[in-house]
Amino acid sequence: MAATLLINSRSYETRVALLENGQCVEVYVERHKQMSLAGNVYLGRVARVLPGMQAAFVDIGLPKAAFLYVSDVYEPPEELQWEAGEVPPEAQRNPGGRIEQMLREGQEIMVQVAKEPLGNKGARITSHVTLPGRNLVLMPTIEHVGVSRRIEDPEERLRLRGLIDELRPAGMGFIARTVSEGVSRQKLSAEMDFLRSLWDSIGQRRRFASVPSLLHQDLSVSLRAVRDLFTREVDHLIIDCHEEYGQVVEFVSTFMPRLMPSVELYNRGDPMFDAYEVEAELARALERKVWLKSGGYVVIEKTEALTSVDVNTGRYVGGYNLEETILKTNLEAVKEIACQIRLRDIGGLIVIDFIDMEREENRERVVAALKEALSADRSKTNVLSMSPLGLVEMTRKRVRESLGESLGEPCYYCEGSGRLRDPTTVCYEIFRALERELKNSVAGTVSVMVHPQVAEVMLQEERFALEELEEMLQITIQVVPNQSLHREHFELRPEAHS
Repeated sequence: MAATLLINSRSYETRVALLENGQCVEVYVERHKQMSLAGNVYLGRVARVLPGMQAAFVDIGLPKAAFLYVSDVYEPPEELQWEAGEVPPEAQRNPGGRIEQMLREGQEIMVQVAKEPLGNKGARITSHVTLPGRNLVLMPTIEHVGVSRRIEDPEERLRLRGLIDELRPAGMGFIARTVSEGVSRQKLSAEMDFLRSLWDSIGQRRRFASVPSLLHQDLSVSLRAVRDLFTREVDHLIIDCHEEYGQVVEFVSTFMPRLMPSVELYNRGDPMFDAYEVEAELARALERKVWLKSGGYVVIEKTEALTSVDVNTGRYVGGYNLEETILKTNLEAVKEIACQIRLRDIGGLIVIDFIDMEREENRERVVAALKEALSADRSKTNVLSMSPLGLVEMTRKRVRESLGESLGEPCYYCEGSGRLRDPTTVCYEIFRALERELKNSVAGTVSVMVHPQVAEVMLQEERFALEELEEMLQITIQVVPNQSLHREHFELRPEAHS
């Protein structure tokens, strides 16, 4: 699979796009005023312990307290003293422990952000710190050796597991990442030493840090992308900023010198994201409706609890067989849905409403195609079988805000509902408000301030009803258009008889 990694960097924003076979499949955006928090390590203070929820709120210096579940708690006993990075096995967490036995209000605790703050929720944190490198992930609080499930060769898995088990210090764990396949013992040992020294430096900073404070900040989005996405399958890494290019070259030459020939500085006339048609894909990823080549379409809706995806045939009429038409539309939608989920970075619960199919084998075929299409996704997904109503429930691991949430905000006009009351409905609400508030009033005239669209309905379509209301209430109603008003809002200003 031909892949290209693009880094578009400016003083205000850095964007990273991963292209597979020319199509944009992943996008990461980091605005320099809103740096990513995932992976950062903080020294915090327990603000509140909640035994009923088996969780705690921890102040780590952010506007909202972070949330810590009992299963994510690790804090070595105070009587045990050791050098940073040398965590004895007896200090491992107690899976059966209760939050009130492990934490107390006011206690200092070192934590790492596992999930970015989402909406009104604070960051999700863990006290089991992980430090990712190019080939390995250090787990200083858990004694475990793991190998990426994407490494499928049994002999290579056995080799990596044996090397790590031999090289790692007691009490610490490591996971071999996908790119570690075929990496020499010498490189693994050097990276292991680097990660241990990084953990030691975090421990040293903790000793003298105030509470709350940041102990370790993860790499910038561009270097994270190079670390996590720049593999042997990526043909080109293209950067359009001289300064960023220098930093990436230094990083690549240090950790992956074999890939240096693939690094390129973009110096053509057109903006890089325009030249590779990424801007068009980004605009498409922010739309509610996505059209399929056949004429069908997919509607993606985000709600508080889940993301719903609806598949429709649209303009596609197929041939002579209805079931075959529906199957083709669903299979085409599967590829687009998997692509959009990955591109938009949609996480949590996702419910897909496919077009109803009569045959069980066709339903199974669509679910199998969905699982296959999602297999390239680096985020963990779990797809359930299709219900008799044609619904497929799935989950995708959520770490940060989706693309739509990070680049947009709820509409201040409809407040996120996606719908507005029509002008006629608002007009009738005004009539009822007038009747309710002015039935026994001594006012001779009332000015009604409304949006121009509502004013047009009142003065034209509903003119007869307006005159009837004036006669019933014995008042004069003056309709005053006001462009600055929300279409659903209005103001009544009674004026007494002179």
